[in-house]
Amino acid sequence: MTKKRKKGLLFVYFEYTSIYQKAIFLFLLLVVAFDAYGQKRSTQIKNNPEFISYPEFPEAHSTWGDIGYNPVYNKVYIGVTNHLNKVGLYEYDIARNEMKLNGFIADMANLRPFQWQGKIHSKIVFDKEGTVYFSTDGGDYRHLYFMDGPLGYVGGYFMKWNPADNKLTNLGTGLQYESTKDLDIDMETGNLYGTTFPQVHFLIYDANKNDLKDLGRLGSGHVPRVLFTDTWGNCYYVDWRQRLVKYEKSEEKLIFAKESLPSFPGTPGYSIITGITAYAKDTANNIVYLITYGGKILAYHPQKTGFGKVEDLGGVYDAKGKEKWNYYVPNLAMGKNGKLYYFVGGHGIEAVKNSTLFIEFDPKTRERKVLIQYPTSVVHEATGANVIDEDGNIYFAGRKGDNHNSTPFMIKFNPARDLKY
Repeated sequence: MTKKRKKGLLFVYFEYTSIYQKAIFLFLLLVVAFDAYGQKRSTQIKNNPEFISYPEFPEAHSTWGDIGYNPVYNKVYIGVTNHLNKVGLYEYDIARNEMKLNGFIADMANLRPFQWQGKIHSKIVFDKEGTVYFSTDGGDYRHLYFMDGPLGYVGGYFMKWNPADNKLTNLGTGLQYESTKDLDIDMETGNLYGTTFPQVHFLIYDANKNDLKDLGRLGSGHVPRVLFTDTWGNCYYVDWRQRLVKYEKSEEKLIFAKESLPSFPGTPGYSIITGITAYAKDTANNIVYLITYGGKILAYHPQKTGFGKVEDLGGVYDAKGKEKWNYYVPNLAMGKNGKLYYFVGGHGIEAVKNSTLFIEFDPKTRERKVLIQYPTSVVHEATGANVIDEDGNIYFAGRKGDNHNSTPFMIKFNPARDLKY
């Protein structure tokens, strides 16, 4: 006796519909699968990005944009903190695939207990000889609540690491009681640019002459975290209205853009004030791609003098039912394929609940592709701007867990090796 096959709804539909109707149905299924997250996903991951741990620091908590690639030595440098009073300086040897702890900055710089530093918040940058520079940060609300009290914060330092002799030099304080939140370098002169927290002063430090200039306050409220430079060594920041502020090197002065950077309607003031969260450089085409705290991707075309054109490329992500400005992306890199790569999520701002998204963005077509959706237990947040080596490997400073209990690691990703189209 032949057993009669049960007919489900889908079976009945296919049995009693025409070939034309079946084709339409299958096409709709493919469309839904293609746009499952609201973003296209035709690119596939062939190899998962590498997660590389930091040895000899069991109480390590996080990293804060303090990562950079040194082309002279072909190494990546990262600052790792316990988010209180201990900061390790790490070195990743790309050729050997080895991560090494160079030491803790308080020990190497011979800091006294009252000179405690909570983290490196700045980028890690390099001069033409491969000398490493960074600045330090209080990293703890003690430096706000106590200021110059007995447990207060003396101020952030400019520091120099010489890879040739493995020596750390404390170059001195930026401003008393102020962290130096970010740092960049003019490759021609070697001058360092810095910005401070909480009073938002713009600093220029000539390490060769030991000369520090304070160009005054540029903001208030929540301090913008990111500086960037252009081909000519001019440095950019934003003011409290999210207007670009440029230190024009040839004139040795600050100039202000007339208009604010683009933002979505309804973007709240605290997002505007915070400004830029990450950047990536397309040096071949003289473009600097920017991400704002209000969820915008921008293409800035710098000029030697004055301000260049700003293009609005749209949002970092577009989740159904979520405000377009409410995304957190403190990281960005451009691959050798011309695509931008970034992680969305962190600090309690998620595109998808309990998830962090790794996204590819094509600035030419403005098409987004979700490459991987990570649970926050695997990737909670990633930081780092414009960190890419000669072989096209992209690096981010990642962490997993949550804001209170997290574990840091370095992320290594190569679009040519790890993706298939």
